[in-house]
Amino acid sequence: MDLRAVLKMLKIGELVPPQLKDDGDFADNTYFDTLGLSAVLVLIHVGTLDAAIGSTAEGNAVKLEECDTTGGTYTDITDAALADAIAADEDNSFFGIFLDLSKSHKRYIQINAPHAGNGTNGANMSAIAIGFPSDQMPKNAAGMGLEELIEA
Repeated sequence: MDLRAVLKMLKIGELVPPQLKDDGDFADNTYFDTLGLSAVLVLIHVGTLDAAIGSTAEGNAVKLEECDTTGGTYTDITDAALADAIAADEDNSFFGIFLDLSKSHKRYIQINAPHAGNGTNGANMSAIAIGFPSDQMPKNAAGMGLEELIEA
């Protein structure tokens, strides 16, 4: 299978929209549906920082959590956390958490309460999930969570 065919089978979703936050929780943290996928890569992109980023508090490692329903109680995913919090001096970086769905996992995942510490300006962050195909992978823009899919 060529690379173009593989890329057309990816599912992409936004977990945290791009935003600047100072001393508080990032807004609009949402879930990603893993139905039909074999793996997910969560990419956390940070811009200019003068405050740390963590889960629940700026001193905690950013981590993923899971749930069987979209509005239920989410629980931590074992080993699905960065080594530590994103430091205030790690500007303009990408951080990734790869989740192998062949292990026992619940259907919906999200970042556990992303939070920025107190800085002069705060922390710029966004996060997306990229789902890797299995035999039930969507192959159109809507199924991949995209507004538009260009085929050249």
